[in-house]
Amino acid sequence: MSEEFKIPELTDDPSPDERAEYVILRLEQFIREGRTFDEGMSFKIWQAMAKVEIAIAIAESELGQQKEESITRRLLFTFAAALVTVGFWGTAVSLHKVGYLAGGIISGLAGLALLGVAGEWRFRNWNKTRQANKRRKSLARIEGINRRIKRLENDLEKEEKRLEKKIKKAARIAQG
Repeated sequence: MSEEFKIPELTDDPSPDERAEYVILRLEQFIREGRTFDEGMSFKIWQAMAKVEIAIAIAESELGQQKEESITRRLLFTFAAALVTVGFWGTAVSLHKVGYLAGGIISGLAGLALLGVAGEWRFRNWNKTRQANKRRKSLARIEGINRRIKRLENDLEKEEKRLEKKIKKAARIAQG
């Protein structure tokens, strides 16, 4: 087994496969650097490192997606505002010509429809963020409960050992 390990690097716009390969190589790096001469790395330490690394990879992926969405959203809002403006002024200027008036009204309604779509898009993003925050809080509560349960289990094991010692001591006293 070669002791030289190349530290993984991630490109600017990685594919899902590249991102997964990067996480795997980072986990391998944790194992290689965290082991001692006579034994491997602690599973709990490796698990914590893996959790952080996977969370970072997911967050970076979501951040890239949000940047693309913000550009698209800005473009959609600009286009909708332009259509509403054209529709409004087209209607105002062509009040005496029925043919032009219909075009202005249609442009205005199309712009309003686009604004409605953009608003609904914004509402969905807000709702998605709110749901993610609720999930994050729930996971934090679950982790807290897991820690308390583990602490209670340890306390119970200690209490069990203490009581067993008392029972053995009482049995020795009773025997002799």
